[in-house]
Amino acid sequence: MDYRASWGSADLSAHKHSQLPRVVLKPGLVLEDMVSGFVGAAVSLRSVGSNHMVGLEDRHGRVKQFPLGPGFLLEGRPVNLVAPEPQQAKPTKQISRSGSVALDNAPARTARASRIWVEGIHDAELIEKVWGHDLRVEGIVVEPLHGLDDVASAIREFAPAPHRKLGILVDHLITGSKESRIAEAALKTPGARGNVMIMGHPFVDIWQAVKPGVLGIEKWPVIPRSEEWKQGILRRLNRPYARPEDIRAGWDSILKRVDTYTDLEPALLGPVEQLIDFVTLES
Repeated sequence: MDYRASWGSADLSAHKHSQLPRVVLKPGLVLEDMVSGFVGAAVSLRSVGSNHMVGLEDRHGRVKQFPLGPGFLLEGRPVNLVAPEPQQAKPTKQISRSGSVALDNAPARTARASRIWVEGIHDAELIEKVWGHDLRVEGIVVEPLHGLDDVASAIREFAPAPHRKLGILVDHLITGSKESRIAEAALKTPGARGNVMIMGHPFVDIWQAVKPGVLGIEKWPVIPRSEEWKQGILRRLNRPYARPEDIRAGWDSILKRVDTYTDLEPALLGPVEQLIDFVTLES
């Protein structure tokens, strides 16, 4: 039966859309315009005011535009062609600098009693930049100790307990070092057992936890013990080093290069993650 001949324009206007099967437009759908007889595959869909126009491409490569709605044949049968429903974009997971899933608009949790201590302000700033999102979600505050020598007395004053845990990140924590002896003694402080965790990394200073490639150098310079370490680093990097403000500016330039955990050495990542897990674990 020739549907094109029997379905004239008068019939189209009179026929209710609801009496035709609705077909959702899909790319490649082969359709025939019932008025002109043009046959082609659907290759485009665009809006013109409140209407939609479908582009059909015939076997010769010619493309013609037709208004969506009734007036098409699909496999020889009249249909009411409708536009596909707009797809809602699936929410994508946002990843924080530390590599965890970031929670959009997550309010900062009220600070827990538990704390993470680091040796200095530079350590605290690096931890905040990379793990800041995680720490705010968990309500954990990072505080600089400004040195490790009095850590045992600081632990006694903190009074650790199962609901008040303490994680401590120590620079240069290697076997036989001064830092390892201090840490060992600190863990014998009353209340520390099970409530205090001391983790460390092998670097002389937190600066070295930044991968040298991030700074455009092959490796961190080796500084003799007779020379102040940060000054020695800056001097070998051809930066000002003599004044405290030079040290500050040098660190700022390093920290600026750090974007995510991938810019840090794995020997730092593990200890920090363990400390965060320790102080956030509910007893």
